[in-house]
Amino acid sequence: MTAAVHVRNAVKSFDGVRVLDDIDLTAPGGQVTAVLGPSGSGKSTLLRTINHLERLDSGYVSIDGELVGVRVHGDRFKELGERAILRQRARIGFVFQDFNLFPHLTVLDNVVEAPIVTQQVPRAEAESRARALLARVGLAGREHAYPRQLSGGQQQRVAIARALALEPRLILLDEPTSALDPELVGEVLAVVRELAGSGTTMIVVTHEIAFAREIADHVVFLDAGRVVEQGPPSAVLDHPQHDRTREFLGKVTRTQENA
Repeated sequence: MTAAVHVRNAVKSFDGVRVLDDIDLTAPGGQVTAVLGPSGSGKSTLLRTINHLERLDSGYVSIDGELVGVRVHGDRFKELGERAILRQRARIGFVFQDFNLFPHLTVLDNVVEAPIVTQQVPRAEAESRARALLARVGLAGREHAYPRQLSGGQQQRVAIARALALEPRLILLDEPTSALDPELVGEVLAVVRELAGSGTTMIVVTHEIAFAREIADHVVFLDAGRVVEQGPPSAVLDHPQHDRTREFLGKVTRTQENA
């Protein structure tokens, strides 16, 4: 399954302010889409609407042609029941900025929790899968540690393993390095880089321009809740057509070069 993601005419407001303003984009199946933009441009909200953590005011999201969070009822959309939404969400991995690990659970239990609860995977099978994933992200031997005993980079790698434990058709990553000290960024980017070559559909919100150029097949630039520009990295990052894109890339590139 290619897990192509389509967002159509998506509108979302908070307190009367449009955070997503008629968003229309496609994330091709089996590819990596990088979403760039200044703070407040709607990047995180966009991700949260894709797995229905936020409900759109209008418009829709579909994955492989299946509507997310809603069904067609006459000439309008009707919200799915919570159980149906959870079933859909269980097929979408989400890696948050601030890890969102359960502090009272060990690393192993953080990774096995979702497959056991949402997919009824037997404990032994879930643990076997979790150990393999933890080894994949470089954390073999830390299964019985608690989040407080790990560095930020290690916690984010646990969060990535947890997302992969559901064997998702789509992985959403919301600025996975933004909460990390600079010296820890590389270890997380290395894991994401490995995932990018796996053929899983990924949508990554990031401020790391060089990294986006390296891993992305498709780049989307958001500003003020609108898609300003999208296309292959060679077009959007190297030859942007819009003044706002050029301005943003220039500022971010200078900042990162001087860091």
